[in-house]
Amino acid sequence: MMVIRVLFLAVALLVSTAAQAHKASDAYLQLEVGEHRLALRWDIALRDLDAAITLDADDDGRITWGEVRTAWPRIEAYALPRLQVVGCPLHLVGHGLERRGDGAYAVLQLESACVLKTLPALRYSLLRDVDPTHRGIAKLQFADGRPPVLRLLEPMELELPSPSSLPAAAPLPDPQAAVAAPAAASRFEFLRDGVRHILTGYDHVLFLLCLLLPSVMRRTGGPGQATHWEPVEHLSQAVLPVIGIVSAFTIAHSITLGVAAAQWIALPAAFIEPAIAATIVLAALDNLWPIFPVRRVAVAFCFGLIHGFGFAGVLAELNLPSVRFALALLEFNVGLELGQLAIVVVTVTLLFLLRHRARYRALVVRGGSLAAIAIGALWWVERTANIAWLPV
Repeated sequence: MMVIRVLFLAVALLVSTAAQAHKASDAYLQLEVGEHRLALRWDIALRDLDAAITLDADDDGRITWGEVRTAWPRIEAYALPRLQVVGCPLHLVGHGLERRGDGAYAVLQLESACVLKTLPALRYSLLRDVDPTHRGIAKLQFADGRPPVLRLLEPMELELPSPSSLPAAAPLPDPQAAVAAPAAASRFEFLRDGVRHILTGYDHVLFLLCLLLPSVMRRTGGPGQATHWEPVEHLSQAVLPVIGIVSAFTIAHSITLGVAAAQWIALPAAFIEPAIAATIVLAALDNLWPIFPVRRVAVAFCFGLIHGFGFAGVLAELNLPSVRFALALLEFNVGLELGQLAIVVVTVTLLFLLRHRARYRALVVRGGSLAAIAIGALWWVERTANIAWLPV
């Protein structure tokens, strides 16, 4: 019974995150290091700023242009203390808005009249107390022709002044905190980010769980007939089909991840995100009543093509040179597979231990599938009804 309780606790955690969209909390920084000055563009999603300082003043679920215009002083007062280029006091020179595929972003333009002899060190703490999954994705470009440098900025703890005491364009005080120096930046950043992306991408995790729930059972009944499940006798009978399903999903999402990240095909998030939610509903529904006339490995491949577009946003935003892009894509994809492998190993092992329990079919397969249908349907409604954050 303890194992069953742990399983249902995991389902409850997924239910509690049902209102979260798939898109991770990312901010984009483009830092240009010139001979006589430093220029920085900082793009922050309005949905993230709304979680921190409440941009939606009338609480109607929509952020309007007027609300953003009124909130600019608060946006600047909140964001500016949470970024520092060590040794280069930053000054605000402009701001604006940009609509991206996943919503609208506030854009802060910053400059500093400093000359850097080495790679800049960055301190970053945006959304640290609001969203622990947030990070900044920084691209450093150099006027002397050196290749761009990529950085993933994990929010660190800083001693911040109160917003009321900080002028909008004031530089940061020097906090007593460790500096995220480029020389100390860990390697394989995008590998780690791939792992993080799959583990915090609750819709991808839920889709995988839908495919894995019946993996330790043998199904009787074909399309259009009620499903009956019988437990398999040996672990190999569960592992081999799982290898086929996971391999098909991996190959498929790797194809579209590369295609979308290279920007050869661009599909809007307003289409991809509801489509990902729909794959969850359909995969869970197939656990209860067979709806696909093909093997599950084919279903995993087809739906994996859709999920690949959902993985691509991070790399597509960076506009990298071809060689660095290929390396980042490889790292990111390997990270995705490592995270996915961890999910599969833990889930299949747990399900195999539970398969002979009297309530496994009723509670785990049927109950888990019904919960997934409810969550997927909620995600689909949310993502379909909330296509744009900023109505024109």
